Amino acid sequence: MENNYLYGLRPVAEALSSGKKIEKVFFKQGLEGETFRALLSDLEAAGVTVQFVPGVKLDKLCGGGKGPARHQGVVAYLAPIDYVPLEEMVERALARSEAPVFVMLDGVSDVRNLGAIARSAECAGASGVILPAKGGAAINAEGIKASAGALLRIDTCKCQNLRLPIMFLKDKGFRIVAASEKSSKLMYDVDLKGPVAIVMGSEGRGISDSVLALCDERARIPMAGEIGSLNVSIAAALMMFEALRQRQ
Repeated sequence: MENNYLYGLRPVAEALSSGKKIEKVFFKQGLEGETFRALLSDLEAAGVTVQFVPGVKLDKLCGGGKGPARHQGVVAYLAPIDYVPLEEMVERALARSEAPVFVMLDGVSDVRNLGAIARSAECAGASGVILPAKGGAAINAEGIKASAGALLRIDTCKCQNLRLPIMFLKDKGFRIVAASEKSSKLMYDVDLKGPVAIVMGSEGRGISDSVLALCDERARIPMAGEIGSLNVSIAAALMMFEALRQRQ
């Protein structure tokens, strides 16, 4: 994991300008200066997640006592995988299949859930996973381990928000199906045989209203117990394997 960290204002700025995939940047609370402000502006324009933390956290990331001299108040975490641009991911999927399946995650922040979803997506033959830049889980070693390596095999795209990829997929002929317990339709009664993107929300808040409003249809997973909810990784697996069942 330490190999994925980059320290210092100028090295981080150079990494960003050279196109390196930066997952998240930690700034020391109270950091000031022209170089800092310029870097912060560039990071925000690129949609990179930024977090302000106490200096002691940066020191710890840099290995303790020598930290302050190394990090200059900024530490970047480089993505351990290469994200695929949305257009390239969709073109690649359509070249392999007439009816690709994508899974879109709205607010799923737990890396283990992300890893488990990616593993199920790869097993179910899905073409890729689409994540929002803000509010989504960061891909790290724990997530890759939970995915059994699937995150290194399946296309993963990170967009500034989910509204843009939804509109792009619609233009390409995809139907957007939201997994929602409030739907009157069971997943068995929703057509998942054509090109489709399945939207999963967080366990706490579900799918955001702005994303839900753009979905073409909602599908409910049948329940018989009293709890009435599933872990999001289990729910995503059920939806993707229902799509696979319908195609077979």
